[in-house]
Amino acid sequence: MRGLIDRKGEQFAYLIGDVLYTMDDEPSGRLAGEYILDLAGKPVWRVVGDGVYALRGLETIGYLTEERNEDLFRD
Repeated sequence: MRGLIDRKGEQFAYLIGDVLYTMDDEPSGRLAGEYILDLAGKPVWRVVGDGVYALRGLETIGYLTEERNEDLFRD
Protein backbone atom coordinates (compact mmCIF):
# COMPACT_ATOMS: atom_id res chain seq x y z
CA MET A 1 0.00 0.00 0.00
CA ARG A 2 1.17 3.52 -0.81
CA GLY A 3 -0.54 6.65 0.48
CA LEU A 4 -1.30 9.66 -1.71
CA ILE A 5 -0.48 12.76 0.33
CA ASP A 6 -1.53 16.30 -0.62
CA ARG A 7 0.75 19.35 -0.45
CA LYS A 8 -0.30 19.99 3.15
CA GLY A 9 0.81 16.51 4.20
CA GLU A 10 -2.65 14.99 4.56
CA GLN A 11 -3.43 11.62 3.02
CA PHE A 12 -6.44 11.75 0.70
CA ALA A 13 -6.14 8.45 -1.18
CA TYR A 14 -4.05 5.28 -1.33
CA LEU A 15 -2.83 2.70 -3.82
CA ILE A 16 -3.02 -1.05 -3.39
CA GLY A 17 -1.23 -2.58 -6.33
CA ASP A 18 -2.23 -0.27 -9.16
CA VAL A 19 -5.76 0.55 -7.88
CA LEU A 20 -6.34 3.99 -6.34
CA TYR A 21 -8.85 4.17 -3.47
CA THR A 22 -10.45 7.08 -1.62
CA MET A 23 -10.13 7.24 2.15
CA ASP A 24 -13.64 5.72 2.23
CA ASP A 25 -12.18 2.58 0.60
CA GLU A 26 -13.92 3.25 -2.74
CA PRO A 27 -11.95 2.56 -5.94
CA SER A 28 -11.46 5.83 -7.81
CA GLY A 29 -8.91 5.00 -10.49
CA ARG A 30 -5.66 3.23 -11.23
CA LEU A 31 -1.99 3.81 -11.80
CA ALA A 32 -0.97 3.04 -15.38
CA GLY A 33 2.64 3.81 -16.20
CA GLU A 34 3.20 7.53 -15.74
CA TYR A 35 -0.48 8.39 -15.23
CA ILE A 36 -3.29 8.01 -12.76
CA LEU A 37 -6.45 7.20 -14.69
CA ASP A 38 -10.05 7.60 -13.54
CA LEU A 39 -12.45 4.64 -13.54
CA ALA A 40 -13.28 5.28 -17.21
CA GLY A 41 -9.59 5.06 -18.16
CA LYS A 42 -9.11 8.80 -18.78
CA PRO A 43 -5.81 10.32 -17.55
CA VAL A 44 -6.34 12.57 -14.53
CA TRP A 45 -2.83 13.17 -13.16
CA ARG A 46 0.77 12.64 -14.24
CA VAL A 47 3.22 10.70 -12.03
CA VAL A 48 6.92 11.55 -12.07
CA GLY A 49 8.94 9.60 -9.51
CA ASP A 50 6.90 9.91 -6.32
CA GLY A 51 5.32 13.22 -7.35
CA VAL A 52 1.77 13.52 -8.67
CA TYR A 53 1.10 16.50 -10.92
CA ALA A 54 -1.65 18.06 -13.01
CA LEU A 55 -1.68 16.90 -16.64
CA ARG A 56 -0.79 20.37 -17.87
CA GLY A 57 1.58 22.72 -16.15
CA LEU A 58 3.57 22.09 -13.02
CA GLU A 59 0.81 22.14 -10.39
CA THR A 60 1.68 19.64 -7.68
CA ILE A 61 -1.25 17.47 -6.59
CA GLY A 62 0.71 15.51 -4.00
CA TYR A 63 3.16 12.71 -3.40
CA LEU A 64 3.09 8.93 -3.13
CA THR A 65 4.52 7.52 0.09
CA GLU A 66 6.89 4.59 0.29
CA GLU A 67 5.39 1.13 0.05
CA ARG A 68 4.15 -0.07 3.44
CA ASN A 69 2.62 -3.30 4.67
CA GLU A 70 -1.17 -2.84 4.53
CA ASP A 71 -1.70 -5.59 7.16
CA LEU A 72 -0.31 -3.21 9.79
CA PHE A 73 -3.31 -0.90 9.27
CA ARG A 74 -6.14 -3.43 9.41
CA ASP A 75 -8.29 -4.07 12.47
